[in-house]
Amino acid sequence: MTQDNAPAGRSRAGGLSLLTAVCLVTGNIIGGGVFLLPATVAPYGTVSIVALAVLTVGAVALAMLFGRLAARAPVTGGLYVYPRKAFGDFAGFVSVWSYWTMTWSSNAALAVAAVGYVQVLAPVPGGAFGQAMVALAVLWLPALVNFAGLKYVATVQVVSTVLKFLPLVVVAVLGLFFVRAENFGPFVAPGEGVLPSLSASAAILLYSYLGVESAAVSAGEVRDPERNVIRAGVLGTLASAVVYLLGTVAVFGLVPHSALVNSEAPFSDAMNAIFGGSAGGTVIAVAAVLSIAGALNGWILMSAQMPYAAAVDGLFPPVFTRVRRNVPWVGVLIGVVLASLVILLNYSGGTGEVFRVLVLITSFTAAVPYLLSAAAQLYWLARGERGRVRTPRLVLDLIVAAVSFAVSLWLIAGAGYAAVYQGTLFLFAGLLVYVWLAARKARQANSESED
Repeated sequence: MTQDNAPAGRSRAGGLSLLTAVCLVTGNIIGGGVFLLPATVAPYGTVSIVALAVLTVGAVALAMLFGRLAARAPVTGGLYVYPRKAFGDFAGFVSVWSYWTMTWSSNAALAVAAVGYVQVLAPVPGGAFGQAMVALAVLWLPALVNFAGLKYVATVQVVSTVLKFLPLVVVAVLGLFFVRAENFGPFVAPGEGVLPSLSASAAILLYSYLGVESAAVSAGEVRDPERNVIRAGVLGTLASAVVYLLGTVAVFGLVPHSALVNSEAPFSDAMNAIFGGSAGGTVIAVAAVLSIAGALNGWILMSAQMPYAAAVDGLFPPVFTRVRRNVPWVGVLIGVVLASLVILLNYSGGTGEVFRVLVLITSFTAAVPYLLSAAAQLYWLARGERGRVRTPRLVLDLIVAAVSFAVSLWLIAGAGYAAVYQGTLFLFAGLLVYVWLAARKARQANSESED
């Protein structure tokens, strides 16, 4: 990506290093989700821990899938590029539109998740209005970093990733020595079956693994993307998985189930249970706010990169191609404005309720491009487009693509009727945009042929 709006396929030799790409993946995965999700999934019971373990396997498979796809097409755009190459413009548009709506609704959810931890540090006056203003401030500060340029985004991403890991590791490791079996609560919610609870909690927990595709979406900005995208995706996902699994077990075992269900800052409550008093909770609250700000720093960039790649191909409004300091600044601005509107429109049911609604919609809209990318890989493998890939690697690619497809389909089903309904409305609204863009491209093609 360059100042002169070079094609999305151009890679930059001086772009993101492997370390920065790993931090981009880890920083985007470990955002606000890990700090609020234990309380969000607690109503489903401790089956949520099983769902997280199963989902970890799926997340690693997705990271491997996106790495292999990036080796086929090492360009910025990722989850938009693969379906378009395999199935044509419409599939590419559906993927980028769904992913784009996911990014700005996810950014809204991240900003909302920060509010509970801000309130641990200081009371937020003004009720729902005051909380909405805090969420907007948390959203817009990282946007300013993006406007400053890619160099600053990369620096903030590395620093925030290091800062967020330290307190999480304390809870995840030290907290295991203080867990109490009676705190875990029931395995499933009363009156609910194991499989429905497993699927429902997994749909929410998917939010905690959004970001496994970060290196693939930014492949055109990564050095040696054919090798480093899959490395960054797998390493970042595994590092996040260790913190997630140990941290969730610790929180469930440190905070009584009845209190965890209603907690707006579960990791702060867990830290207080370890050390007593409120000092530990304050440390976690600071880490959570910094972590969310760091995640928003990366996700705001992601919300602009895929639309940029599609706009270069004429499949998104051309305004999204405007770039400044290697960042598609118009895409950043539009995404942040939309996330702000989502926050203002949905802030009525308290932090936890807003977060839960946004997470379920986000899970559905993320699973659609995941599904299409897995289908693209299966399509190429079925056609025999294996290049120099040896048979053992071919078998592995088939298994990874099949697992990724199954996980994506399962998550769409588990998101629930309301989330699928609202997410589908987002997709259908995009059809009008596609009709306009397709007609525009056809007119331009006709004009060129007549000339």
